[in-house]
Formats: sequence, structure tokens, C-alpha cells
Amino acid sequence: TPTPFPAASALRVSQDPGKVRVTAGDEVALGCQVLVAKPWELLRLEWVKDTGHGVLCATRLHPDTPVPAFPCSPRLHLAWHPPRATLSLRQARGDDAGCYLCRVTLEI
Repeated sequence: TPTPFPAASALRVSQDPGKVRVTAGDEVALGCQVLVAKPWELLRLEWVKDTGHGVLCATRLHPDTPVPAFPCSPRLHLAWHPPRATLSLRQARGDDAGCYLCRVTLEI
């Protein structure tokens, strides 16, 4: 029998809020909490929207180094306050509607 890959359960990601209703012009903050079972040195964090829209915002993160909000675009900002990453969307528009996914990769 194959041995299960040990890192498979080493990384847990949870998002909040699960669903949010926004009015045009609002600012929205989407949270992504990253829980890693073992010590780590580098994570790649990406926010993607729906399928096929590509990566909205991406960065590499270190476990104990907060990152103040930096712009990914004029309206999108990403911040890292371990263990939580926050994507802020300023001045929401109708075409911002959709499903946003926080994708985390443990780099080795």
C-alpha cells in the first residue's frame, strides 16, 4: 500500500466571510487564515476569482514577517498579519461579483 504523503494534512486554509453582499462603492475585506502544522519558511499565497480569471494578487510570505497592505492593482491591496492574509477591494463595482479563492502553496 502506498504511504500517504505526510505534508497533505500539514496545511489548512480557511476563508472568511464565506459570503458577503456588497453595494457599489463599498470596500470589501476578504480574509484567509493559514494554519501550518510544521515550521515553514516560505508560502506562496494567491487570490483568484472564479475559474479562468487568472491570479488577482500573489505574493510570497514568511512565517513571522507581517506585510503591510501593498497594491496588486489600483483597487486591490493584500496584507499579511500572520497567520492571516487580507485582500481588500476598494470601490467595489458590479463586475467584481463572483467567487474569490485564497490559494496557498507551501514552498520547499
